Amino acid sequence: MTSAIVASIITLITLFFILIEKMNRAIIAMAGGGVMLVIGMVMGFYNEELALEAIEWEALGLLLGMMVLVSILVPTGFFQYTAVKASQFSKGNPWRLVLLLGAGTALVSLFFNNVTTVVLVGPITILVSELIGISPIPILMAQALLSDTADVGTSVGDPASVLVASASGYSFSDFLTHSMPIVLVAAIITLVMLRFLFRDELSKKPSDPELVAKLNAEETLKDRSGIKRVLIVLAFAVLFFILQGRLNISSAFIAISAATVALAWIQPDLNEVLERIDWHIFLFFIGLFVMVGGLSASGAFEPITHFLAQFATENPVLLGVMIIWIVAALSALIDNIPVTIAMISLLHGLQRTGVDVSALWWAVVFGAGFGGNATSIGSGANIVIVSISEKTKTPITPAMWSRKGLPIAIATCIVGSILFVLAYDWLSR
Repeated sequence: MTSAIVASIITLITLFFILIEKMNRAIIAMAGGGVMLVIGMVMGFYNEELALEAIEWEALGLLLGMMVLVSILVPTGFFQYTAVKASQFSKGNPWRLVLLLGAGTALVSLFFNNVTTVVLVGPITILVSELIGISPIPILMAQALLSDTADVGTSVGDPASVLVASASGYSFSDFLTHSMPIVLVAAIITLVMLRFLFRDELSKKPSDPELVAKLNAEETLKDRSGIKRVLIVLAFAVLFFILQGRLNISSAFIAISAATVALAWIQPDLNEVLERIDWHIFLFFIGLFVMVGGLSASGAFEPITHFLAQFATENPVLLGVMIIWIVAALSALIDNIPVTIAMISLLHGLQRTGVDVSALWWAVVFGAGFGGNATSIGSGANIVIVSISEKTKTPITPAMWSRKGLPIAIATCIVGSILFVLAYDWLSR
């Protein structure tokens, strides 16, 4: 009991410092994991072997492989070219810009990290908006909100889905057949909400829509050959993701192999590729894995697991709905990564008691994806968009974000809960 209390205090202190953002969260997570390991060894409930077992190496391998592909693609101009072309197709219409740039960002985020995507597309969005004389805020927020909602539709689009895929054993195809249909409905709801919430801004006519047509999209292309090669490799990677169940290979193996092929075929400057990778996220993951592993080893999850096991026996569907809302709320306040890692440990505990958690994995996915929309710190993409907006005349404030994002988070969680109940038998397969 004492071990559980001490481990819980270490975890709460770590999450508090992550929440107040006074220090890089990777440093905080590594410190929390380190303290948990040392205290656990002293008290006898944790050790190095258990800490290593707690780390989801497959999830890290999958994430690394996809990050390398993104890093190779970044300097080619692919993201900027896509943004300019979408802007030209819109012909300066604000709502079309929301549809094309927002939905386009979401589509790319199904396969690549949405933080990288908005970092590259965000400045282009501001440029186009200022050229034609409209507010960039609806479009910027649409890019983050839609990508947050949609990127849990695949097993590689969001860190939360990467973690769940690794822990549950669900494949890329499982996400396409189970998560994607519900995510598509949630994305449509998000678009409808965006049209309503930004009706005033989107009703204003642009002052000079012809200027968009004068942009030269070709100038953004730096390496056409590199783009083609990366997209070919990505297409084969997706094919292998779909076939991985039959081929009996892991997602991490496919992603690392795809990254290796792309590096060998394109031969970019390796130092530059490595510099563009967000290495801090790996340290963040490892620190959290070690910390939550210690929390689990201390027995802190046992009372919760016992309660959930009883609940699951009586009403597993209601438990799934509860998980969606709890994960969503915590993701909005902290971050969906530590919440997902904690839920993985809880579900593994439930599994050991004989509870069928097949559908509950999807509840975690939906909660993590939809809940992050509620606040400006709910996801990495939100934080980046807020930062980019500071270069405009009307920066996005936390209050402004919550006025638009919170209704969308609530609406998508409601829709996700209803569809979860209706499709529970299918999600359990």
